[in-house]
Amino acid sequence: MRIQIVAVSILLSIAIASLLALVTSRTITVPIQALTNMAQRVTQEANFDLQATVTTTDEIGILGNAFNQALQRVKSLLEEQKAAVLQQQKLQESQLLQSEKMSSLGRMVAGVAHEINNPVNFIYGNLEPAIQYVDELLELLRIYSQEVANPPLAVEEYATEIDVEFVEEDLPKLLQSMKFGADRVRQIVLSLKNFSRLDEAEAHTVDLHECIDSTLLILNNRIKKGIQIERCYGNIPNIEGFAGSLYQVFMNIINNALDALEKQDNTQESPQITITTEHQDKNWVIIRIADNGSGIAPEDQAKIFETFFTTKPRGVGTGMGLSISYQIIVEKHGGQLTCKSQLRGGTEFIISLPIRL
Repeated sequence: MRIQIVAVSILLSIAIASLLALVTSRTITVPIQALTNMAQRVTQEANFDLQATVTTTDEIGILGNAFNQALQRVKSLLEEQKAAVLQQQKLQESQLLQSEKMSSLGRMVAGVAHEINNPVNFIYGNLEPAIQYVDELLELLRIYSQEVANPPLAVEEYATEIDVEFVEEDLPKLLQSMKFGADRVRQIVLSLKNFSRLDEAEAHTVDLHECIDSTLLILNNRIKKGIQIERCYGNIPNIEGFAGSLYQVFMNIINNALDALEKQDNTQESPQITITTEHQDKNWVIIRIADNGSGIAPEDQAKIFETFFTTKPRGVGTGMGLSISYQIIVEKHGGQLTCKSQLRGGTEFIISLPIRL
């Protein structure tokens, strides 16, 4: 009897153990194995769209949901990283294209400036002796008219025909205007040569006032009648920097100011650009370029230095000008570039540059 009881107990224990093993396998081992297989598939296929099947709400179910959430998080991070890489690649390609474009423009401008400079120097160099010769001939003509009381009739008739008195008065003015025009061409050529130094590799001494004046000279055709340019120059030292790059910065900012003045709707105030320079804290130079144009909307002010951001119509603005200007000032010169603006109240860009790099 005792043996039978023992045997039945053993069989019952085995049955209970088998049942427990079966339940454990179904509720724990199988789901964990399925989760393990899913993890292996994700790793092998790099497919983060896969999801583990969750059928329970216990700890295994919680583990499966956490696994699925982790997959979604990794997928989102990878998509963000991919978008960032594509954006960086697009930025690098655009900067490379812009750099090549500016380098090509610089070479072309330098070539044109050189070709113009040679004949202009020839003209300008000969104008001084020409003015001197004309003065001497006019003096000779005056002496002749004083010393010869009765000149030949043919001389008198021809003097009347050409209106010699008017020629004596107008010829020196013509020569002076030619000299002024030639000198202006020389200044433009010098500005173009300075502007063409966009790819210089080493820093040199830079006269910021000369940079600004040359930029305004190049942009003279854009400065329409009625737009006032006010220069409030302080006593500032020359700085160490890259002149060609700084020309590019002044060109971008002043161009934007001119665009803002063209679209302003405030006709009560005369359009004006004010450029102020000052020496600050011994080691810094501050340049302020302010206009009383249309201003920048508050929601756009935080984005104006971002690459590809522009408020101009398609085909007019590239969204690169202020971004490149920011890199030139901040990264290349260790300075600061900030903006203050009020919608319909004008815009001011503040450039801070160290005197020594």
